[in-house]
Amino acid sequence: MRTLALALSALLALALAPAAPVAAAEPDIPRLTDDRGRVLTLRGWNVEDKTHRGEAALSAITEKHFRDMRARGFGFARLLIFWDDLEPVRGRYSEGYLRRIERILDWAHTYDMHVVIDAHQDVFGPAFGHRGIPEWATRTDGLPFTPHPDDWFAEYFEPAVQRAFTHLYEDEDLRRAQARMWRVLADRLGDHPAVLGYDLVNEPMGEPRRGEDLATAARRIERDQLTPMYNRLADAVRSVDDDTWLFVEPTPIVGEGVPTGLGRIEDHRVVYAPHFYNTAMEAGADYDPSAGWIEAYEAAVTQYPKKYRVPVVVGEWGPLNNSLPHMGRFYREALTSLNRYSSGWAGYVWCYGGGYCALDASGDWRANKELTAAPYAEAVAGRVVEQGPSRLVYVAGRGGATELSLPTRPGGWSVTVRGRARLVPSPAGRVVIRAVPGATVTVTVTPAAR
Repeated sequence: MRTLALALSALLALALAPAAPVAAAEPDIPRLTDDRGRVLTLRGWNVEDKTHRGEAALSAITEKHFRDMRARGFGFARLLIFWDDLEPVRGRYSEGYLRRIERILDWAHTYDMHVVIDAHQDVFGPAFGHRGIPEWATRTDGLPFTPHPDDWFAEYFEPAVQRAFTHLYEDEDLRRAQARMWRVLADRLGDHPAVLGYDLVNEPMGEPRRGEDLATAARRIERDQLTPMYNRLADAVRSVDDDTWLFVEPTPIVGEGVPTGLGRIEDHRVVYAPHFYNTAMEAGADYDPSAGWIEAYEAAVTQYPKKYRVPVVVGEWGPLNNSLPHMGRFYREALTSLNRYSSGWAGYVWCYGGGYCALDASGDWRANKELTAAPYAEAVAGRVVEQGPSRLVYVAGRGGATELSLPTRPGGWSVTVRGRARLVPSPAGRVVIRAVPGATVTVTVTPAAR
């Protein structure tokens, strides 16, 4: 998603403890559920248009994105939207922008996909040459800003950008404006059948104090500024929407194995939504299995959901240089880890071309990204006993049907169901199972013989 500042690695090295070995998932991390109580697994991708604005905003996102994702077995999209497009002039919300969001949600619903609405920002917003928080909500106290065109993530460490975050968190009128923005979104979109949740702000950052190392600053910002902000925004959403999931992110520093300082979000439907990026790999390095990064990340990122009993969905992940020699191993080990403790993830990013795109211009998988496509149980109506890419065991409940997703492959798939259950007609690439409540059901999925 970005080229990280090389200085970040050095700053963090002093704060990190040695990596711990990966352990099996703890049973005290809850799973995400739908409104029928079914256990959900989200597998999908971010969809975005960072280029177009005004009347052309979101025009790079088409129905093809959702059709192609579903054909490859993905049932989840994290949709990037921008406050500067929604409210370009203070107090004036763009009806055209809201309609374009609804059109995208309609496409997602057509292909039976869940969507999380992500209030995205990069380097705060357009005042610094990026997208996100409007210029009218950007206050810098005259502090300096120097662009870093070859390393844009380094711009987060510019004094003007850091001060802008402080004002967003602390100025009462900006607090009200941000809450009002979320009330508008939730009131308009909350009843749409494709909407699963709201990601309240993408990759929030802040302003370190003199003498603080980066890890200490991140924990303080998360504790003292992000936690109150999320509680304010939760109250704003709940004034118009009672039950949509709220996704809350730590700072990006969690990607270096630093446990978050976030406190409790006082809401009944909270999802912890960290991102999964590594400094060295974002700067162009190959995956180094001996560095213990995946192990350190998992050990750190699971602390918050265990403590506060909330599900985890990783909102962004995937390296830029995915064709380097060890990247196949990275994808396999990363997916094993992510699937162990999370309720799902969204890769970055579903587009057609180079860079971070999942597919090339002709629509073929780019190197190693095909490893993200595998059979999985999108929704389980009951208590999960065992879940993996080829086998699902559950005790059936009364929440309706269990649904599996199967990516397109030559020859298709062979599905076997044992227990007091039956397969029912389902769309292509899907398996739907209805079972007698209380029955133990075993589902096995294997590649069919060609």
